[in-house]
Amino acid sequence: MGSHRRLVPSGFDRGAVALCVLSAAAVAVGAVGAAPATAAPHADTRAEVDRLYEEAERATEAFDQAAERADALRGQVSLAQDHIARQQGRINAMRDELGSLAGAQYRSGGLDPTVALLFSSDPVDYLDKAATLDRIGTQQAGRLRELRSVMRLLAQERAETSGKLAALERTRRSVAAHKRSVERKLARARLLLNSLPAAERAAYDRASRDGRSDLPDLAGVATPSGRAAAAIAAARSALGRPYVWGANGPHGFDCSGLMQWSYARAGIQLPRTSQQQRYAGRQIPLSQARPGDLVVYRSDASHVAMYVGNGQVIHAPHPGAAVRYDPVGMMPISSITRV
Repeated sequence: MGSHRRLVPSGFDRGAVALCVLSAAAVAVGAVGAAPATAAPHADTRAEVDRLYEEAERATEAFDQAAERADALRGQVSLAQDHIARQQGRINAMRDELGSLAGAQYRSGGLDPTVALLFSSDPVDYLDKAATLDRIGTQQAGRLRELRSVMRLLAQERAETSGKLAALERTRRSVAAHKRSVERKLARARLLLNSLPAAERAAYDRASRDGRSDLPDLAGVATPSGRAAAAIAAARSALGRPYVWGANGPHGFDCSGLMQWSYARAGIQLPRTSQQQRYAGRQIPLSQARPGDLVVYRSDASHVAMYVGNGQVIHAPHPGAAVRYDPVGMMPISSITRV
């Protein structure tokens, strides 16, 4: 397997997560020497490694989705808390205003109106004041109704925010569970690979082909125009950079992270996961695929690559292998998406 460098990918706590899993895998590799006497046949071992990598990729996509939801919920909670604080300030101001109106009404309207008129030295002035008090009373009633309405809305917002905080906590637990799942599967895969004889480990090693003589010949492929061309150029610039689960560049990528990063360089914001990217554009038949299209693999859409023409894709394959070219039919194709 190719060795990882310590990286600092961007995103929801992804740097620490990636370093954690790389460290766990490194310990696993160092802890195992020769293959145990009871080891399964080598073909079965390789098949089990492939299965573990596939399951780890699914768990990685679930991790990315949970992390993205946590980011969104955190933003929603922050905005809601800011709005609640502003609403509370508005309520406090309305209460102060109602208190002032009530005080004015009490001070000016303490006497029965008929008695006040009898003792008034200026009946015209009294009538003016009485009209003002009527207006104060009407205004006070209107403001009181408004205050009650705002307080009801505030109580509703507080309840909704509490629900979002609870959802955020559940999502955090989900992120942690997916993280543990990926770590276990990757560590197990590394243990199995280390149990193979050196020659078979070398044969299995699918590290980047960047710079080798067997790179696909794309000279005859028509270069797409516009944003697709920019996305392809970005993906090609990432050739040789390592697969890092949960990472979306620029130093390491998982499969959907590479697609998101590449299209972001072209000014298009794709969703984070391969399942979401599947529906980020128009789906077309494989026979109509053009460079820049997204190729989504497996029935659960757990892997994604970018078609570059001549029957080739660029993708981030799996841990231990760098971003590279591979045949478009390397695994079962689920759909082709034109962004």
